Amino acid sequence: MTQSISDPNGLEIVDSDVQLEPEGVAPAPAAGLALADGVSSIPMQARGDPNGEGTVATLSLAPPDVAEEQASAPPIPIPRPIPVPIPIRRKTVSGRYRSSTVGFQLELRVDVDGATKLNKVSGDYYSVSGSTTAYFGSWRIAAPTVSVSATTVTVEGIAECTWNTAFTKARITIPRVLILQPQANATLTWFNAAGAQGATYVCAWESSAFRTIQWEQDSVTGTVPFVSYDTGSLPQPASSPARTLSVVTAFAEARIQLLTAGAPNVITNALAGADARWDEAELHAAMQANFSLWANVPQWKVYTLVATKFAEDGVRGIMYDASGVNQRQGMAVFYDAIKGADAATQRAQLRTYVHELGHCFNLLHSWQKGLAQPPQPLGPNGGLGDLSWMNYAWKFQPPAPAPGGEAAYWAAFPFQFTASELAHLRHAMRGHVIMGGNAFGTNAAEVDPLLFADREVDNSDLALELKAERSYLLGAPVVVELKLSSTSRKPVRTHGRLHPRDGLVHIAVQEPSGRVKAYRPLMPRCADDAQLLELDEQRPSAYESAYIGYGQDGFTFEQIGTYRLRAVYVADDGSSVVSPTLTLRVRSPLSPADEEVADLFTVDGQGELLYLLGSDAPALAPARAAMDEVLDRHPDHPLAVFARLVQGVNDERTFKTVTSDKTLELRSARTDEAVGRLGSVIEASSDGGGVDNITLNLVMRRLARAEAKAGDVDKATATLQAMPRAFADKGVKPSVVKVIATQAKQEKARLLHEVLGQTGDDGER
Repeated sequence: MTQSISDPNGLEIVDSDVQLEPEGVAPAPAAGLALADGVSSIPMQARGDPNGEGTVATLSLAPPDVAEEQASAPPIPIPRPIPVPIPIRRKTVSGRYRSSTVGFQLELRVDVDGATKLNKVSGDYYSVSGSTTAYFGSWRIAAPTVSVSATTVTVEGIAECTWNTAFTKARITIPRVLILQPQANATLTWFNAAGAQGATYVCAWESSAFRTIQWEQDSVTGTVPFVSYDTGSLPQPASSPARTLSVVTAFAEARIQLLTAGAPNVITNALAGADARWDEAELHAAMQANFSLWANVPQWKVYTLVATKFAEDGVRGIMYDASGVNQRQGMAVFYDAIKGADAATQRAQLRTYVHELGHCFNLLHSWQKGLAQPPQPLGPNGGLGDLSWMNYAWKFQPPAPAPGGEAAYWAAFPFQFTASELAHLRHAMRGHVIMGGNAFGTNAAEVDPLLFADREVDNSDLALELKAERSYLLGAPVVVELKLSSTSRKPVRTHGRLHPRDGLVHIAVQEPSGRVKAYRPLMPRCADDAQLLELDEQRPSAYESAYIGYGQDGFTFEQIGTYRLRAVYVADDGSSVVSPTLTLRVRSPLSPADEEVADLFTVDGQGELLYLLGSDAPALAPARAAMDEVLDRHPDHPLAVFARLVQGVNDERTFKTVTSDKTLELRSARTDEAVGRLGSVIEASSDGGGVDNITLNLVMRRLARAEAKAGDVDKATATLQAMPRAFADKGVKPSVVKVIATQAKQEKARLLHEVLGQTGDDGER
């Protein structure tokens, strides 16, 4: 029967030029299989394989009759030896198959036998028209029925499809061949609920890998890309065999093939000098300019940059490509944070590379799977007990009383993904896993409401609070303050990763329509160190601020109305500390100026520019022009302070751009412009308006850097020394002012060292 062309499952497509062995007939012996003299046939029988690779065939070899030793001697009966079975292994059938291009081409992935089988089947359809091929849709069978005979593997099940079809029952048959024979074809036939037959596809063997990805890698001068690690160099679980793992072979064990693509270019950074740090804006611009395989479409291609160090300490790697329509195409590792030739460091380097590439495949951190769309099941102890590439070594915490932490992680880690992660890598719908497909965290749909529900019992000794302005003009950047406090009289030790981009604090947003979604930071970081924090009477609370007005899903507050926010902090022991609900309102524009400024703050690229606090990337030129227009036409508008903030921070930085010939160009800091604009932000924020206190802290430190770069060290020092008093005058708590004084002292030492190459007054560097 013939169905609509929009349903590949209902088409009658048979490749008549492909010959299959008749079902139930044993394949012929492989070429070159020698038989013993006098053996005219090979009787076969099937028996179980103790190695778990299915069944094996055995040959019964019977020697010819033995002649009489001497004609004169009386005949002596010689017992016939008992035939000894010689096992001949059969191949497993798991792997990737592909049909010919007749109307629809099918990529079929069969995962039903072998040492790492998941007992799943999936496929992708591509529609073929003339000389063009386009992706059509995906399907998967989560728990098929598998039958194995001596000659055939049969797989049956009901498929979940990305399009509407009545033909969802699949039957796949694959002849079993001997180990020396070429792999047989797989035949897939579809049926509807009534048993009527739909389309049939004959798929030739393609690869034992379920996916194939092209991997391009560049590095900055002075860095050394990771090569390999011998897992037997340090103690590991007895169940994990010692072997040499590279990034390529680590993914190969997951049956994912990474093919090195293009020449590994070395980016010259001789001009970088002391400013060898990279921030998200520079990384994103470098990827767009130098990823030779990059395209603004979904594709099985990924880019890695081995950079020197990140703009902030404590970051080993980052999957920074989480903006725009086609995300997850680029990641970076920071050599200064992971370098070292000893075994422990090499082991950690391997984990960093695989971890960040895992994010490019849309794998979330082990404890974040409940935030995926749709939510995925969490492993032990809310995911913190996962022995996975996607967990943090320092964050590992199985259920009590088992020990946690970095030492416990490495003692038990088998250098593998979990079963659910393997299922995603191998069998997720194409758009959910392919680079440039669904946004990060989507199909890896709404957030699991239980994640943000009140806890019946909370003995964590911690409290989390969200603060923000009560109302905002439409288009205004929404910044929230996060406060983590101790509720115990005793000191409480935990981690200080309070920013949502670090992945240990999650924020849920209920829109005016009632829909609840998780805020997904634009460029999440892998903060792969603990950043320990002790809360006590001297420091009862820790603070952080986060711009959440824009993320991976676009603008967060683009509707007028009331929003409700709630956050959850994932503590070291797995406790989920939930904040009270924060309510804020987005107001309608009150004047033509309000409406025009709102439009300018929501043009394409403006969200990225606000999130990155400026960028020289060519793709963000329209957003920069919109910021200029805000200051030209509405310099006194309340939102103009954010335009000055973005421009002032970008002016202060020495922006790195990688050219087409793989050299690093530096745009020097525009110190005069930075000093003027950042000074205006500080002035506007001194009387209760302007930016929040934590952002103001950043602005004052950036202003000091700009003043030092301009050669006015005394003025820079005075700016930093004035910080504690400025916040005390704003009514900030003495314990917080004390922390600010420490930050100012540390900034002075860093400024003198990095900008001027000097040592601070107190000897700090």
